[in-house]
Amino acid sequence: MKLKINEVLQKVSNAKTKAEKIKLLQTHNSPALRAILIANFNESIVSDMPEGPVPYADDKYEETDRTSLQGEYKKLYIFFKGGAPAMSRMKKESMFIQMLESLSPGEAEVVTLVMDKQLGKRWKITQQCVAEAFPQILWNKRA
Repeated sequence: MKLKINEVLQKVSNAKTKAEKIKLLQTHNSPALRAILIANFNESIVSDMPEGPVPYADDKYEETDRTSLQGEYKKLYIFFKGGAPAMSRMKKESMFIQMLESLSPGEAEVVTLVMDKQLGKRWKITQQCVAEAFPQILWNKRA
């Protein structure tokens, strides 16, 4: 069974050395993990959601009915500046809350932290470590 993104981040955070962190990132490599890390560490990607805590019900779904960031990450672009420019702000915010409510509490926390570029405050992970694990990522080259 594939680990949830928050579980991968916790394993990486618990690793004692940079080499262990890089190996764990590479072992658990997925498009969703890379998208989350890029959105968090790439300064050219800016949230289009209000800053700070998001009012959502994390107990709206049973655990078995929850979605996963492995599937939902493809919608994240909507919540960043330049993503879905024709969509109203109210619609974006409504979709954002619906996504958070459908995710496990741990993965919802990942998304809310990414929106404020705060993953590094919760888990011990740096852009340098991510860049070494995934040298194919082009940083700050997005408009």
